[in-house]
Amino acid sequence: MSSTDTTSLSPVELARYSRHILLEEIGVAGQEKLKRAKALVIGAGGLGSPVALYLAAAGVGTIGLADFDKVELHNLQRQIIHGQSDIDRPKIESAKDTLSEINPHVKLQFHEEGLQAHNAVELFSQYDIIVDGTDNFATRYLNNDAAYLAGKPLVYGSIFKFEGQASLFHPRNGGPCYRCLFPEAPPPGSVPNCGEAGVMGALCGIVGSIQSMETIKYITGIGESLSGKLLFIDTMNMSFKTLKLKKDPCCPLCGENAKYTSIIAENYQETCETKNPTPNNAPTENNMNESPIEIDVLATKAQLAEGNSILVDVREAFERDICAIDGSIHIPMGEIPARLNELPKDKEILVHCHHGGRSLQVVHFLRQNGYQRSTNVGGGIDSWSTQIDSSLQRY
Repeated sequence: MSSTDTTSLSPVELARYSRHILLEEIGVAGQEKLKRAKALVIGAGGLGSPVALYLAAAGVGTIGLADFDKVELHNLQRQIIHGQSDIDRPKIESAKDTLSEINPHVKLQFHEEGLQAHNAVELFSQYDIIVDGTDNFATRYLNNDAAYLAGKPLVYGSIFKFEGQASLFHPRNGGPCYRCLFPEAPPPGSVPNCGEAGVMGALCGIVGSIQSMETIKYITGIGESLSGKLLFIDTMNMSFKTLKLKKDPCCPLCGENAKYTSIIAENYQETCETKNPTPNNAPTENNMNESPIEIDVLATKAQLAEGNSILVDVREAFERDICAIDGSIHIPMGEIPARLNELPKDKEILVHCHHGGRSLQVVHFLRQNGYQRSTNVGGGIDSWSTQIDSSLQRY
């Protein structure tokens, strides 16, 4: 643990943390360990919110928070560190106000540019423990790799719809890392992205609280951690299962013949959105009559202006009630097979959804059924709202 701050607890702090101190496993000595500790939380979103709140309330002496995003309306369903008046504010600023109110005795350090490949290892080296509150594979693997290279434990958490996972990865201490479980990130478009699948807000509180508990246990040295275990949470059935994990000797990061020995930015550039497999928005070489599989929203706007394309919205009706692109045709994804006859074969068919995951699946289906001139709109209506029409309500 860090020993840069050995200050004893003041009478006010003794009173504040009295319910901790009454626990014989914690006591004054354990609370002083918390005060000396430095924890870095990556992300001030669904998981980072409860983690940061509970670590601040617990008296962790220095809490770092890395996030570059702004608060949006749809965040408020689960990101409980922010409120209505914080919309459009940087999440860092909103979190600062909330955490300062929770506990003025905690030192807060903010990293407004978020986690970056060029400084990840150096940043992690400044803290005792790292907590992963991210929602995409690129940053998740960056967190894992940088934590290993910095020799720091990583408290992992993830959420999906009604299910969650949690673990503690610390291969320098003999345990497995995230790559021991999942050596490489899944291909773009193969897993529903951040904004496509949905998530139960209260699930974030459950998983985030578990991450907070693992962090506190590690700092104070009490109990048995989740190192070497993966906890599965199913809130629909309210069941908890634990899978034992082993360190993989062939792991590309912490194994005997490691593939990843340093942080190279190109290895962490995937996002939770789909990736354009045909650069420059050009037709494929194999079939010049076949449209590109995906184009961005700027190319989409230009192509629609030419007048020989239609835009098909495959989102659900409630999503279209939130916002819609003028002139688009609405056919929900599940209705596409039964309504193929509504789609012309003499025009380019541009397909969009929220971020681009569902629409990419629809494009593959259309091509399998003879619609070769069908193309996915990468980034979906979310990118359209940020790059084309800012009047559209984001969600």
